[in-house]
Amino acid sequence: MAGTVISSAVRNNLLALQNTTSMQATLQNRLATGKKVNSALDNPANFFTASSLNNRASGLSSLLDGMANGIKTLEAADNGMKAITKNIESMQANIRQARADKSFQGKSVTIDTTTIGTSAVKNLSFSGGSVGTTPVNIALNTADVTATNATLTGASGFAAGTGTNEAGTAGTFTIQAAGLNGGNAVSVTIAADDDVDDVLGKINTALDGATGGDGGITASKTSGQLVLTGTTGNNITVASSTSGLLGGIGFGSTTASTNGVPGVTGAVKTVDQLVADINGNNSLAGKVRASNDGGKLRVENLSTTDLSVVGMSASAVTGGTGTSNTQTVGGNEVRKNLVSQFNDLRTQIDKLANDASYNGINLLKADKLKLTFNENGTNNIEIQAKNVSGTVRAIDLSENSLNVGAATDAEFSDDAQLDARLDVLSKAVTTLATQASSFGSALSTIQNREEFTKSMINTLQSGADSLVNADLNEESATLLALNTRQQLSQTALSLASQADQAVLRLF
Repeated sequence: MAGTVISSAVRNNLLALQNTTSMQATLQNRLATGKKVNSALDNPANFFTASSLNNRASGLSSLLDGMANGIKTLEAADNGMKAITKNIESMQANIRQARADKSFQGKSVTIDTTTIGTSAVKNLSFSGGSVGTTPVNIALNTADVTATNATLTGASGFAAGTGTNEAGTAGTFTIQAAGLNGGNAVSVTIAADDDVDDVLGKINTALDGATGGDGGITASKTSGQLVLTGTTGNNITVASSTSGLLGGIGFGSTTASTNGVPGVTGAVKTVDQLVADINGNNSLAGKVRASNDGGKLRVENLSTTDLSVVGMSASAVTGGTGTSNTQTVGGNEVRKNLVSQFNDLRTQIDKLANDASYNGINLLKADKLKLTFNENGTNNIEIQAKNVSGTVRAIDLSENSLNVGAATDAEFSDDAQLDARLDVLSKAVTTLATQASSFGSALSTIQNREEFTKSMINTLQSGADSLVNADLNEESATLLALNTRQQLSQTALSLASQADQAVLRLF
């Protein structure tokens, strides 16, 4: 080929045809790839700038999955709180139903005035139910005379002896009363020079040392006189074998007290009087209710557990004791059933919270959700359940969260406690609403960031494409022109070769 001689015209046309073919190849590659810059050789600045923009767009695209998972995690937490809120609203309805229910059980009986009588105090005794184990007694009689204690007072104080206000005579005297020293007299030894305080001390020492009990007797001093005080209805007797001793300390030679006056019961109380006494007793308020049921005493049990009433037979108030005079008034069954329903609803709260997880993260159990918003990790958000002071807490039944404790029969027996429970449940709903608002704010932030990230990715990719993408219309038109030029170049080359062919005619 090196020895082949090509004319200048042919060579010029051949070179033009080669250039056209090269340009066609370039345009065909652009049309095939859609890009005018396919490598750094095409345009280094545009190629590397577009590559940087695409890399950033790719980094942001990888963050979108995390944001999408974060949104679903918040939606799962919101689903859990909505379910818990509905559960608490059902519990509130349960409490209101219990509050409104007044189907308390009761018994209506007559007053048996003959059996109660007026000679001794008899009671109607309440225990169980909301009253408790310590019985509360209501007297069935009206008290006319208050009981008083037996009292024995020295008549004239101490006589003058060898000194001032001394016994003057030595000796021993005795004190006797029912229940004192096992029925035996108590002896007190007095010295002639003992004054009232000395005698007082010796009497109290002797009473304290009585092995069979002191009979309820005490010794004291009033205006220099000795005073012996005993129990109601008990007679106190003092005596001495020593002449003048009792007189020296203010008593006669043999002196007995006037018996203390025992309490005397009056008439049997009427139904209205008993109603007033029962309803006016602070220990029975809100626990037992009495009313006049057509001349009968009606006793209602305002609790969910059985009330025991001693002193009442199946048909009448008797004031007696024993099984036949003890009645049981059942509790409120409706409220009692509502207690178990309330507690069943309560146990669902923690179960709902436990199931409100997504992809292993449960915001209601105080898990932390962390999302990154930019490709270098400098912008992120942390989401976690917290109280108003910023302390991390789970959404559960505990005191520092929803504070919903288990219900008891005693609570459902008391309207005031039911009202307090409603307040607690209202606060629990407020707690859920506050936490939902916090999660909602975080969700809005993530959604806004997601939209922003999508827009940024689109901007970056569009910018990169504008640097390297080819205008297919322009490239197609250029290729068409090159095809035409190629055909013209081939015709020109053919014409240029005809000059050389003229030489052949010489041979």
